[in-house]
Amino acid sequence: MNYKKKTDISTPLFSEEELIQIEQDNAEGLSLAEIVDICSGRGLKLSEATFRKYVQLGLLPRSRRIGTKGKHKGSRGVYPAGTVRQIVDIKQMMALDYTIEEIRQHFAFVGGEIEELRTLLFRILEQLEKSLMSVDEHEAMVTDGLRLQIVEARESAEDLVTKLETAAARIRLRRQTAREAV
Repeated sequence: MNYKKKTDISTPLFSEEELIQIEQDNAEGLSLAEIVDICSGRGLKLSEATFRKYVQLGLLPRSRRIGTKGKHKGSRGVYPAGTVRQIVDIKQMMALDYTIEEIRQHFAFVGGEIEELRTLLFRILEQLEKSLMSVDEHEAMVTDGLRLQIVEARESAEDLVTKLETAAARIRLRRQTAREAV
């Protein structure tokens, strides 16, 4: 008999806007403790041991080391901001009775690539915005046009990522439906 409590996925733990905000606010990445805090703040059960197991299984990316300022401070591990989104996806798939192997196949299929694309697009947009801020004030007409282009590019990037995620979710749903039919 399975006594494991299923996660209730009838209401999303995070809205798309909240996930985007987390990713934008933490574009440089999040520590493991920060990720656990964000998840537990929403009632999403996630221990550091579980997180490390997901990394070990290839469901989540490995951290990159960031040096800390100060003598003998060493470095700390930082994970991409999109890791929170991936954890939500993993937990939702587990609630739908996907096996770890099926989840791994999903992330190998598109999950990681979509996340990398999101990170790259928003990093590029941030750099463009920073560069725009250094343009001389007397070029106001040009600056306004460039600012509008960047805003439109951000909207297009968000739309593209959303469409890719939707397509991946539909494929995942088709797999689930086919799996249930067996």
